[in-house]
Amino acid sequence: MSVEIDNTDAEGRVILCDALTYAGEQKPALIVDFATLTGAARIALGPALPALFANDDALAAGWIASGEQTRDPVWRMPLWRPYLRYLTSHVADLANAGSRMAGAVPAALYLERFVPGGTPWAHLDTYAWNDSSRPGRPAGGEALGLRSAWALLKARYGG
Repeated sequence: MSVEIDNTDAEGRVILCDALTYAGEQKPALIVDFATLTGAARIALGPALPALFANDDALAAGWIASGEQTRDPVWRMPLWRPYLRYLTSHVADLANAGSRMAGAVPAALYLERFVPGGTPWAHLDTYAWNDSSRPGRPAGGEALGLRSAWALLKARYGG
């Protein structure tokens, strides 16, 4: 597959796609990735609620339930297939950046193309940063989605 690279985001998405491809080659039971992929997810949901994209409804429901249990919420966003049109390229099979419209959705659709069919996959588009301090959440790096991901993995695989 040839990919048209938009240099404004080339490094992050290309490296993540390489990692997804490699992970898929290992034939895992599940692939989960975390990335600050777009500013669009922050605009839609703000800095404290990460956007969850998943190709498997049971996986998404499990993560949402784990988020409720751990008070580490995530919000499911759609892998809306009509937005694949934003990844159309005139020089390659696929463009890595589309329109500014619904930016987080085409970005997740782009990543999904590198996950083998039939492999449950979830992408968390997370800001992972507190701009200012609040009770129990100091300014700086934030582990958004990590507690709920761990609870999800324990629920699915034991431990």
